[in-house]
Amino acid sequence: MPRQQRPSPPLDELSASIIEQLQQDGRRAYARIGEAVGLSEAAVRQRVQRLIESGVMQIVAVTDPLQIGLHRQAMVGIRTEGDVQKVADAVAVLDQVDYVVVTAGSFDLLVEVVCSDDEELLDVVGRRIRSLPGVLTTETFVYLKLRKQTYSWSTRPTTGPTRDQMRIVDAQPAEEAT
Repeated sequence: MPRQQRPSPPLDELSASIIEQLQQDGRRAYARIGEAVGLSEAAVRQRVQRLIESGVMQIVAVTDPLQIGLHRQAMVGIRTEGDVQKVADAVAVLDQVDYVVVTAGSFDLLVEVVCSDDEELLDVVGRRIRSLPGVLTTETFVYLKLRKQTYSWSTRPTTGPTRDQMRIVDAQPAEEAT
């Protein structure tokens, strides 16, 4: 789902609560969501439809690539010359590419590639990506093991320290009294 150029207005509490319910279970019944957030089934259905139509969220089936025969995943860093947006658009149409982001830093683009095997990865990177106009160099980072993948980030902006920040503070040894 492409991100909008302008920041979206913050979600109201009800929409954020509906999204959180769907992040826990994307197949949860609208009636059950309504019970949890204090709305009717019809009102939840309407809000979900508006959230989808506005591009705030999408409801999709997330597969495990290994279970469906896609045994090679890699992140490809791409350095470009000229219009990086044109290169990003050209890379984004490749079937094996599921993620394209324009970055600041060592690479102009980071691209996630999911393939059936090393031969297909070699073809995608070596023949298709490297031959695109504007691509200077690529560097491929083959995934050895995926340790975390989540789509359940918070819908609410944080105002204080996050849970992870609190754990870091709690884990630090206390200073000795003098």
